[in-house]
Order: sequence, then structure tokens, then C-alpha cells
Amino acid sequence: MSTSPDISLHNYFRSSSSYRVRIALNLKGLPYTYLPVHLNRSGGEQLKSPFLELNPQALVPVFEDGQVQISQSLAILEYLEERFPEAPLLPGSLGDRAYVRQLSLAIACEIHPLNNLRVLKFLTGPMGLSEAAKGQWIHHWISLGLSAVEAEVQRSGRSGAFCLGDTPTLADCCLVPQLFNAERFNIDLTPYPTLRRIDANCRAMRQFQDAHPARQPDAE
Repeated sequence: MSTSPDISLHNYFRSSSSYRVRIALNLKGLPYTYLPVHLNRSGGEQLKSPFLELNPQALVPVFEDGQVQISQSLAILEYLEERFPEAPLLPGSLGDRAYVRQLSLAIACEIHPLNNLRVLKFLTGPMGLSEAAKGQWIHHWISLGLSAVEAEVQRSGRSGAFCLGDTPTLADCCLVPQLFNAERFNIDLTPYPTLRRIDANCRAMRQFQDAHPARQPDAE
């Protein structure tokens, strides 16, 4: 068994990356200290001391386990899997593990970065785009990405209650926050029946419910 952890998570309630890590921590039954970093207040707390010294990328989340400090959500998820192998979030076979990582990366690297806060602020700031044009950008990239993930999950035939079979994996930790974001931006999820079914199964679980942005101490 792993030693008792001393975990802290610097995060923002509505951050997709933070949401992923909260889900994984809950699925593994790991208690943690919630340290809020407000991404909009006073120009963004992530851009100022002391957080900027903690993570020069000025991004949440930042995870701490004793003396270990990690940013980038997928690196944190992989660390959790290796450090706390109980309640695994990666399957046993090599091929299945690669598949779960494939889905996770498709969401976390191909959809989310194009629509995170700093990109959207750049579009309407230095780039001078209107709010309507920003909305078009958001809808285009999220819809394009979700269509590909939906097609892949259907094509593979590997899904059960979750993205792979009937046990939640890292892919589900990534999917649920992305669909939450899509709903926030009023994107029609009707074209993604498989993803909606998986999302509903995830949201029925207490671990996913407790990680929801609305349930966080800094929720607005």
C-alpha cells in the first residue's frame, strides 16, 4: 500500500484541467487540500506572486505531494496512477492503456487548449475579435474535436458504461470536464450520443459529482 499522502491542489473551480485532477483524486479516494487560484480576479491570480513562482507557465492546476510538485494535468494524472496504483485509472493491457491515453490526449491536447481562458482573452484582446467571432471559434473547435472523439469511441467498439469498458479511466476524467465546457458554451451535444451516455454514467457517480465545479469552495 502507498504511504499516507500530504496532497494539495492549486486549482480553479471552472478549470477543465483542474476538474480532471479532482475527479482522479476522488476516484482513487485521496484526500487533498483545496487551494483556490482565481483566474479572473485582479487581472488573474495565476499571473502574480506567489503563484507565478510556483508555476512559471501561469496555469492551473499545480499538484503537491509532500516535496513533489507537478503542473500539467496529464502529468499529474500519470503520477497519481504510478504513486497510488490502487483503484487504477489505466487498464491492464498495453493496447488498452495506449487507447485510453489516445482519448485523453485527443481531449486534453486537441480540444481544450484552443478554448482555454488565455486563448479566448487573446482573441478578443490583441486580435480584436468580436464576442460573436469568439463564439464561432469556440463552437468550431469543440464541435470538431468532439465529433472525432465520438467517431473513435463508436469505431473502436470498446466502450461500456465508460470510455473503455465498465470501469472509469483517465479518458473519462478528461471527457466529463470537456462536455461540461461544451454545455457552458451552449454547444448542442445531440450529435454525440455515445459521449453523452458515458457522461451520464460518470455523473451518476459520487466521485464525479464531488469534483463538479459547482461544488468547489471557490465556486461563483
